[in-house]
Amino acid sequence: MSDPRTAPRIAQRSRSTSESTVEVEVNLDGTGRADISSSVPFFDHLLTAFAKHSLTDLTVRATGDTHIDAHHTVEDIAIVLGQAIRAALGDKSGISRYGDALVPLDEALAQAVVDISGRPYLVHDGEPAGFELHLIGGHFTGSLVRHVFEAIAFNAALTVHVRVLNGRDPHHIAEAEFKAFARAFRQAKALDPLVHGVPSTKGAL
Repeated sequence: MSDPRTAPRIAQRSRSTSESTVEVEVNLDGTGRADISSSVPFFDHLLTAFAKHSLTDLTVRATGDTHIDAHHTVEDIAIVLGQAIRAALGDKSGISRYGDALVPLDEALAQAVVDISGRPYLVHDGEPAGFELHLIGGHFTGSLVRHVFEAIAFNAALTVHVRVLNGRDPHHIAEAEFKAFARAFRQAKALDPLVHGVPSTKGAL
């Protein structure tokens, strides 16, 4: 019987609505290669950081009604990314399951903890007052950071805790959060040679 840990963990997912068209491909065993065109430049930057620091090859092609607001396009990309991650994880045999990371970016410091639990949940706090209203890069509002983590967590069936411990510059805060999430996810998705089967007493995740 073949070892499921040798199977490629690659998935493609897409979504098309009156507000956006999104195509995403992930390779969880990649090198961090990113080919991102989200039509929201700062989100391109954040997704590129996620790919690089999680060692996930990520391709994103998206267009949407960004002349109205970036919200719809960003939300739909996060939904599809979560769906692709969930599909690529398969039955989760052999994974480490848990990951945590503490990542600085100059004055900003963010912590993320990920459990590939099969139970969607997000705890997100610590962003400074007014962060959610700040426009970063001309298109991306601070409130979208939490929204992205929520959409990924719920569609990938992850338990995610993200906390901002320090920070002043909104760009630094958002990027530190994404890098911390990436590093925690990298640990959680990693294949552990000591784990046989699914790492849960329930026998399923």
